[in-house]
Amino acid sequence: MMAGSHVALGAAAWFVVAPRLGLPAMDPIPLALAVAGALLPDIDHPKSWVGQRLRPLSTMIAAALGHRGATHSLLAVAGCGWLLLHGGYSRGIVAPILVGYLSHLAGDLLTPRGLRLAWPLKGTWALPLCRSGSPFEPLVVATVLLWAWCSAATPQTRQVIVSATRICAWAPPELVAALCSPPRQLHARPRKRPAVVASTRSGPRG
Repeated sequence: MMAGSHVALGAAAWFVVAPRLGLPAMDPIPLALAVAGALLPDIDHPKSWVGQRLRPLSTMIAAALGHRGATHSLLAVAGCGWLLLHGGYSRGIVAPILVGYLSHLAGDLLTPRGLRLAWPLKGTWALPLCRSGSPFEPLVVATVLLWAWCSAATPQTRQVIVSATRICAWAPPELVAALCSPPRQLHARPRKRPAVVASTRSGPRG
């Protein structure tokens, strides 16, 4: 998938997983870490967004391991988590990075090329729903984002998902209408007070 799709999926994955881990979903720092984790596996591609910014490291990794090899495997996820935890980083930092990393692998599994999840063993896993960069890719990503939207706990979290993923800028029109329209506010109709009719009768005279 393209970098923009991975960013959107990484952010959406964090919004869904964070409450289940007891971590803040709307904190900008974990959100940024989840997005960074979602881009990190493509360090094995010199022309990717992250690969261009980490040359010559990405060039060396691509020459030694190839694209969608070691960095796109479950071994890489475990190794990344081990290095971060043993480096003294807290759970609040490690968790969003790994969630973003896993979201990248999940996204690439939806392409025909698939992934060698059990690298260095041979064998490719794939659920080919769309090709990278195809017109169908935004629809697949939007479907995943819709699921994340429905799983979000609060309206505030949903609004942050819309802002962070910028879904309203590129989603299909039917999803824009469903997700990006401002919520309708229901106003209770004021109750009419019964009219007070002044009585013209005078009380009985004593």
